[in-house]
Amino acid sequence: MATEYTAKLNYLRMAPRKVRSVGDLIKGLPVNEAEAQLLMQTRRPAKPLLKLLRSAVANAKNNGLTNVDHLFIASLRVDGGPMLKRILPRARGSASPIEKKMSHVTLLLGVNEALKSRFTIAAPKKRKTGLGETGKRSAKKRTMTPKTGESESPDMKQKEKRGGNFWKRTFNRKAGMGE
Repeated sequence: MATEYTAKLNYLRMAPRKVRSVGDLIKGLPVNEAEAQLLMQTRRPAKPLLKLLRSAVANAKNNGLTNVDHLFIASLRVDGGPMLKRILPRARGSASPIEKKMSHVTLLLGVNEALKSRFTIAAPKKRKTGLGETGKRSAKKRTMTPKTGESESPDMKQKEKRGGNFWKRTFNRKAGMGE
């Protein structure tokens, strides 16, 4: 049984410097804690690194590891990839270079039998959809007006009480003059 499992992510369209700063947060952490860290990060490299981490864990499971709780991040290497070279037109016919950088990320998971997981990540709870027991959305309560016989919602009555039509007041020719 191998004690190290790898996963690689090549040609990631982000600068290595930015990916390294997020990758340094999870080096040496157990897999569960690293996943929690990446889930809480708002920075852009966190999403591909989380996907890579989950891929490495899947590699370990596929290669015969029974207990994933003993995995930790042994190393995370971020190398520079090729650059896309573009130009930005400048004054008097000159041009400034633009380098669109790429990264190659290598994640190495190690097995430590003495490692104890401090917590587990719970699956997100399902939200209620707002549907009734029948599965159909209930319509808003409508009342009949005695004069016209048309249906009118209680919201419309509230708007009329507040002072007429908003759009007429807003786009009136003399709106804002003397008010």
